[in-house]
Amino acid sequence: MNKNIYNFEVENIDKEPVNLSSFQGQVLLIVNVASECGFTPQYLDLQNLYEKYKDQGLSVLAFPCNDFGSQEPGTNESIKEFCHKNYQVTFDLMNKVSVLGAEKFPLYQYIYNCRLKHQGRGVVSQLFKLVKPVLYRIKGMPIPEKNEAQWNFHKFLVGKNGVPVASFLSEVSPDASIFIQKLEEELRK
Repeated sequence: MNKNIYNFEVENIDKEPVNLSSFQGQVLLIVNVASECGFTPQYLDLQNLYEKYKDQGLSVLAFPCNDFGSQEPGTNESIKEFCHKNYQVTFDLMNKVSVLGAEKFPLYQYIYNCRLKHQGRGVVSQLFKLVKPVLYRIKGMPIPEKNEAQWNFHKFLVGKNGVPVASFLSEVSPDASIFIQKLEEELRK
């Protein structure tokens, strides 16, 4: 198993290669995103977070994903246009990937292998927990394993050493105190 994410190469939204070793020494927020989801307004929260903390060493890597409810049907070009037009996104948009099932992107498999416990268990989470299995079956989607992303805008925080340190359910907004506390802790290291 890889010891950190720096051994991975990904592609940005323009399909240009990006070696994750270029982010060494930074705290990374890796999030699977979608344009047609109830959590889509979190793009604005992600942008605000990035602007506030980028000079302290935060980078945001957003991976468009169509695995949850088919809520990201667009092409890379349309996703990029949507993000820039509606949310003025300046953080890193990556190539559209799958985070579940047989086509799962290797970076996500590595993160899942770290066996992080998801944070965020509020009322929304409890209701969503009841509804998700039905949605998965209706849409014919793979049901996420315990350590996998559970829906769009699931967030994984990666420490400066390239090792994932925290997992946050979709309902945990990038401006939530539970998230900010962990982020600032990692930035201070």
